[in-house]
Amino acid sequence: MTKSKFRSTPLAQAVALSLAVMIPNQLFAQESEQSADEESVERIQVTGSLGSLPGQDVEAVFGFGKSILETPRSASTISDEQLERFSVTDIDELVAFAPGTFTQSFFGVAGSLDVRGTPGETYFRGVKRLDNPGNYPTPIGASSRIDIVRGPASPIYGPAKIGGYLNFNPKSARASGGQYLDNNEGAFSYTAGSWDKSVLTAEVGGPATIGGKEAGFYIYGEVENSGSYYQNSGTDQTVLQASFNVDITDNLRFEFGGMHHDYDGNQVAGWNRLSQELIDNGTYVTGTAKPLDTDGDGSISHQEYNEVRDGINPFIFNNAEFGLFPDRITNADFDPVLALDNPGTVKLRGDQVMVATDDVLENTVDTLYFDVFYYTDNGWEIKNQMFYESYENLNENAYGFSQFHDSWVFENKLVFSTEYQNDSLLAQFQLSPSIRHTDFLHGDDFTNEYFNRRDLTGPSNALDRRLLATRIGKDFDNYDIGNYTDLGFAAMTDITWEMGLNFVLGVRYDTIDVESTSRGDLLLTPGEITTVEETFDGVSWNASVSFKTEMGLIPYITAAEQATLVAGQGAEIGVGQVADGAFDTSELFEYGVKGSFIDDSLYFALSVYEQERTDFSAQAIVTNSTTENKGTELELRWVVNDNLVIGAGYTNVKVYNLTALENGNQFGFFGVEDLPNVTDASLLYGGAVIGFNLVDDKESARKAGIPENIYTLNATYDFQNGYALNASVVKADETYSGFSQVVTLPSYTLVNAGVYYEADTWSASVNVKNLTDEKYFRANFPDLFGAQIVLPELPRHFQATVNYKF
Repeated sequence: MTKSKFRSTPLAQAVALSLAVMIPNQLFAQESEQSADEESVERIQVTGSLGSLPGQDVEAVFGFGKSILETPRSASTISDEQLERFSVTDIDELVAFAPGTFTQSFFGVAGSLDVRGTPGETYFRGVKRLDNPGNYPTPIGASSRIDIVRGPASPIYGPAKIGGYLNFNPKSARASGGQYLDNNEGAFSYTAGSWDKSVLTAEVGGPATIGGKEAGFYIYGEVENSGSYYQNSGTDQTVLQASFNVDITDNLRFEFGGMHHDYDGNQVAGWNRLSQELIDNGTYVTGTAKPLDTDGDGSISHQEYNEVRDGINPFIFNNAEFGLFPDRITNADFDPVLALDNPGTVKLRGDQVMVATDDVLENTVDTLYFDVFYYTDNGWEIKNQMFYESYENLNENAYGFSQFHDSWVFENKLVFSTEYQNDSLLAQFQLSPSIRHTDFLHGDDFTNEYFNRRDLTGPSNALDRRLLATRIGKDFDNYDIGNYTDLGFAAMTDITWEMGLNFVLGVRYDTIDVESTSRGDLLLTPGEITTVEETFDGVSWNASVSFKTEMGLIPYITAAEQATLVAGQGAEIGVGQVADGAFDTSELFEYGVKGSFIDDSLYFALSVYEQERTDFSAQAIVTNSTTENKGTELELRWVVNDNLVIGAGYTNVKVYNLTALENGNQFGFFGVEDLPNVTDASLLYGGAVIGFNLVDDKESARKAGIPENIYTLNATYDFQNGYALNASVVKADETYSGFSQVVTLPSYTLVNAGVYYEADTWSASVNVKNLTDEKYFRANFPDLFGAQIVLPELPRHFQATVNYKF
């Protein structure tokens, strides 16, 4: 079938921001000079650490270059050495190294990290990327370092989601040291693995001359052509990165580059016809749905569905006017059109999932940046960051969901930084005006989305395949075109006294102009073309206090209020979203303690937090729901000696859906376990049983799919003869698959292990994932679809990598 994309990538539009700031030269002039070593943030260097210890300056939290140890927030950094040694390839594996990062399934696509039980943001070198809940997998294998910050972003970074964010540092960022090398350096690698995994990478960097100026460059490329454990699934992708660093003068430096990522794969909804028996024993109800394709074109149109809609969409539960409650429904209440033909049961395999042969998930994303650093003679650093990103996305699923995006963003952020120092005080200051403009085109199609019509023991066919709006150019549920521009101004200060007391304070103001147009003429229920315009504004702030004791402990307290712009899966803000309120605020209160001991070889961090979204009208169910989160996080990293490195973590989290609690109910798709008096599941799988879960108390508003307790352990042992061993363990509590809390996903212990060998110029590794072949599951959209579908996770599998360096 023909795949349609509705709009070509727009030409980058010129955005100019001219700012003049008059600051007396005498302001904050340094009263004394100290060496660079004395002025810099403390660095921790321990032999054999794999970069696991938090001594490196990290700009991704507050922007002051503080180390993770000294930052009064819960945060983690994962080095490229750790990623390579443990063969980490997608964001779902990060939970073994960073507490609070267990991520639910977004139809099998590891796009954005969940942080503290809610969807997080993704940043590229400290600038927020376009929304990516499940548009494409974030290629973390192409990163030189992963920074994970739990809780809202710094005011300098602008509006963001409450949970936290992942900061992606591309491999090409190594250009920053290229001009200091004597010769070019690089590497080739090839990775093979289970299910025809095949990944080839190449990278090179070193010194260069650009326009007669000393420079460094780094180029990285990755090509993957892999199969998949899941039927009808696979991955073809290309990642290209390039970065350049040019010293124009002693005071002026340019950093620029970009990334191109082309992805071709598919979403994986997992198993349908969900029941506790299916989870516990693999027993699956078979049978074919009644034929509805009356014109014989091989797909069921909306119009064909609507002819029998009352029959296949029979109930709205918990509607007091009609008295329809799940426990009152019996076998006799179902319309015969819902019933499956030739019902039976079979043991279902984990690879038999809801993917059709022509399902597609195609995404092309281009990212560009140009940073200018200027250092004045009177102690100021002036940094201007320009960032551009665009993506085109097409997502088609035979069971009845399709969407497309064609969106882009441009951001220019100017940061003025200086510091003042005397014998007992170091005060750092930042001022940052910024502009961020987003342009979006988005359409989606989800009416008549029926998971259970497909019998997973056979291929998708005309009995379950729906005619998709992206293939006919009409019958959309939403078709939105528009843009929004955020003008912001932020100020931050970091004040440290010699006695160990530290304050970090920040404030930001944003005003956002939104224009959105709904193409009513292209909708399933046609209407007028409607345009709305609105301006939102708000204030974000952060206040942190910490104290570095002589014994090495650093207790801290942080309170923050964070503005959030609630956009959809394609960075869109629809007409309805504008009317309901697309601008939101979140609150965080966190306290904890960090410490570094045994000659800085042992690091630990303990944090306790409570965070909450405060605006009920700005809920976007799939990307940023209204929640209250409470939890505890513990992280430990210990370089025992030159041979042994150990990491451990603990996460306790509870997430409550405040909108459901406020309304007294939560809409969702129901499964057979929601109907205690229905004894024959085959009577309802020809359609969708939908309704509202009653929410009687706070525990019944608990979000599903998130284990309350997660314990992690990772370790690597280097024999100092080229060989090393590594292993990681993740132990997770049982949890519910859906909001109605009727299907329990069992607890599990996931073990990964591997061996690594390194010689002078080459290295090789073999890693076994899920070493014990544990059977486990990941919830899939638990608030909405969790009672009908679930993702069976991968069985034991392996991957082997050979790397040559020059």
